[in-house]
Amino acid sequence: MTIWNFILFAFGFVLLVQGAEALVRGASKLAVTVGLSPLVVGLTIVAYGTSAPELSVSLTSIISDRASLAVGNAIGSNITNILLILGICAVIAPIMVLKQVVQIDIPVMILTTGLLLPLCLDGFIDRIDGVILFLIAVVYTISVANRESTDELQESPIAPLDLTASDRLDRPNFPERANPPVPTDPPLPLVLHFPRIVVSLIQVGLGTGMLVLGSRWLVEGAVAIATALGVDELIIGLTVVAVGTSLPELAASVVATIEGERDIAIGNVIGSNICNVVIVLGLPALISSDAVAVAPDALQLNIPFAVAVEIFCLPIAFTGYMVSRWEGFLFLFYYVSYVVYLLLKAMNSQTLPGFESLMLKVVIPLTVIILLITTVHAVHRNRSHSSEIES
Repeated sequence: MTIWNFILFAFGFVLLVQGAEALVRGASKLAVTVGLSPLVVGLTIVAYGTSAPELSVSLTSIISDRASLAVGNAIGSNITNILLILGICAVIAPIMVLKQVVQIDIPVMILTTGLLLPLCLDGFIDRIDGVILFLIAVVYTISVANRESTDELQESPIAPLDLTASDRLDRPNFPERANPPVPTDPPLPLVLHFPRIVVSLIQVGLGTGMLVLGSRWLVEGAVAIATALGVDELIIGLTVVAVGTSLPELAASVVATIEGERDIAIGNVIGSNICNVVIVLGLPALISSDAVAVAPDALQLNIPFAVAVEIFCLPIAFTGYMVSRWEGFLFLFYYVSYVVYLLLKAMNSQTLPGFESLMLKVVIPLTVIILLITTVHAVHRNRSHSSEIES
């Protein structure tokens, strides 16, 4: 490693931070100007913009005949987005989850990632699979863009369960978005907002470009180090490249959380996961002359684990319609455990069987029991709350 790599790393970090702030601010202004909710902007513009590095890595990997890196990058990014990024954001401040996210977007995320299992049974993602995935991307994007016209889905979040004492005491005093004043005059024609729309789009474009460039510089150095150490290509894709290409999502979501734009934060994570499957894997398979090869480890372990992590997200979001601070720590614990498992497996460590036994027989069952208890409690509380309102 030369001094130039350190310089690139430093500039890459600066670009990530500044690009994330530009992207979030531009997206927020755009949402207000054109009348879209921050959630819709997070699910589409921000999510697709921050997924640009994953798409770039996948296209480059397939062109250079390194398909394992492409698949590992996409699946690893999905795992990273939920466990690491959503975990960090929830630790910073509990994240409210809109009803429509629990009812629509999280199930779509689970179904799209789960769809990879039957599509990859033959060991490849071919052009037909690419067409299926890309059509899902088009339909989902159109449905999200048209969601604003559905009154039921514009409702504010269902009243959450009371925050825990630690959440109330430790919750940072970050600014929340104020509710917009009710207009008394007819809204101005959209054409009069055209200059603001252009400025917002330029800000979004510049922010996205800075994120892509910054993450690329960071990833190049990390991949060079990992390759020099002889780490397996799939492992590099699942960890180093996945974290590196997820840095835009991390930066954008953390900045959005700090600035009170938490709809953008969670929309970015959910939308990016959907994009990573239907576009990051679908588009290369669609335009490539050869099918994208899927490594056996990806099919047997990593894709099922990604699906499990996303299913794991559903009861957590449902319990009180928020991701609390302790749940954020739980996400981070599982991310660290996953990385440890990959490293132990790559090194053929003798401690791997013991680690697997501890996770499968103790930690995971205990987590499932806790989630079942909290989910049943949440259902009971919501029913009691509904009964009180009716009476």
